[in-house]
Amino acid sequence: MIEQYLDLAELQAQLREEIEDSFPERVWVRAEIASVQAKANGHCYLDLSQSEQGRIVAKAKAVIWRSRYLPLRAYFREATGGDLAPGMEVLLRVQVSYSELYGLTLTVDEIEPRFTLGAAELQRRRTLEKLAADGLLDRQKGLEPALLPYRLAVISARDAAGYGDFRRHLEENAYGFVFEVELFEATMQGEEAPASIVDALERVECAPEPFDAVLLMRGGGSALDLACFDDYGLCFAIANCPVPVYTAIGHDRDFHVADQVAYDFAKTPTALADRFIEAFAAEDERITSFSTRLRLAFLGKVSAMEMRVEALGERIRRADPRGVLARGYTLVTDAKGVVVKSAGQLPAGAEFKVLFADGTVTAVVQ
Repeated sequence: MIEQYLDLAELQAQLREEIEDSFPERVWVRAEIASVQAKANGHCYLDLSQSEQGRIVAKAKAVIWRSRYLPLRAYFREATGGDLAPGMEVLLRVQVSYSELYGLTLTVDEIEPRFTLGAAELQRRRTLEKLAADGLLDRQKGLEPALLPYRLAVISARDAAGYGDFRRHLEENAYGFVFEVELFEATMQGEEAPASIVDALERVECAPEPFDAVLLMRGGGSALDLACFDDYGLCFAIANCPVPVYTAIGHDRDFHVADQVAYDFAKTPTALADRFIEAFAAEDERITSFSTRLRLAFLGKVSAMEMRVEALGERIRRADPRGVLARGYTLVTDAKGVVVKSAGQLPAGAEFKVLFADGTVTAVVQ
């Protein structure tokens, strides 16, 4: 019979005392957000984790009480342009506490947004280094684009404003050019975006009819909203796509790894539409130029032929005996019409003809 034991409440009370004595002050903790739940009552609950080599090695629950969540959320959004989201690395100041009923809890009262932005930039650099090491940064640049890209595969959210702007700009072009555009829908924000876009790229590659270009587009957003376009897996898929990929992501100031690894990029979806309109306009201008050159060459050839005909006509006119007769000369032929060039050709009694400009006289040699 075991005589020494602890009640569960006693064990929990000792744990609470030990933990809270070990952390009497608030501490800064680095972790990754696994999930975020902002409740209707104003409190925000977080699941935090830490991974090493793809394996989770630690988990903890955290809470931001309503009195702190609203100002912290506003501060974080102003600094980063976005809200707390799964997959984000954060640096939090927490008060460690332990409850006999709810276990270990980290109560958050401060967030350092510069750490989150720095972590995203660090991840971006790692992606670039890995792509360079794998020889993928310039793979798309070696593709031969279509001279007149007509069939366009667009990867975007269907209701995205940027996609709508692109379609209107492309369809209402001043030249009346017509393009065949097919949308491959994908999630364009958050931790699910890279896998969703990669899936869309695979669907483009497996389409029954090949496309001339793939257009990856998303309108503006915060730096954290657009961080998914620095994902290695997504950029790997873009680099290995057999069709030239064009990107138009974010604002004018934004430049992502996806832009760098693609065949080409534009600042906005409408600017991307202009690329394809201009390609057709340039070809149209080239054809028009050929038409003009052909017409001028034809007219020049006809003019040269007319000059040659006119010169030949002048030579014929000059060689015409009637022109000679008009100047007062005569032409003598025998009775058979053979031209007589010497008086000795006509014996006495021979009949001959004398041609004047205004008529003919028949005579006999005496």
